[in-house]
Amino acid sequence: MVSTIPKQNSKAELAEQTFRRLLDWLDQGLNTNGQSYLAIRERLLGYFDRKNCLTADELADETLNRVARRLDEEGGNIETETPLKYCYIVARFVFMEYLRTNEKEIAALQAIGRQANAMSPEDCDRKERMLRCLDRCSAKLEASQRELILGYYSGEQRVKIENRRALAHTLEISVNALSIRACRIRDNLENCVKECASHE
Repeated sequence: MVSTIPKQNSKAELAEQTFRRLLDWLDQGLNTNGQSYLAIRERLLGYFDRKNCLTADELADETLNRVARRLDEEGGNIETETPLKYCYIVARFVFMEYLRTNEKEIAALQAIGRQANAMSPEDCDRKERMLRCLDRCSAKLEASQRELILGYYSGEQRVKIENRRALAHTLEISVNALSIRACRIRDNLENCVKECASHE
């Protein structure tokens, strides 16, 4: 690995070959000794900073990790967009997921607060146990699976329908195929939460 490139901060560390493929693609035929990577990462940091994200470093690394994984799937090249433009497209999805995650956590805390007085101590303990298990099980999902399941269930009524159509279009699959994927992820999450809660 080029010495000037900082080590990835993401939990899912990129393999050396995958990271090299990312560097080559960002360089677009030139050997910049990692400078293209650093320049794009700096621009992504600026993007997330302007969005007032508290974890801009992690989000920038997550964006580049997703791009690298997509490059692996595409055999080392993405021809539809320039590297910078494609990175920004991925960054927007990472940012939306960041917002949805924060909104979900805030909503969960508010809901717990509203119900706290009406719930028995046993109910409160069970609720907290289930939330802990949901957090653990969600963390085990691949980033793409988390993004899919959060996007699939975001919004209400008409907004939810439009969100699902947009998500299916982004993933280049039908809405029916999206529904099947979301159902499998949800089933796996439910089984994981039940298993986790039984051992709490």
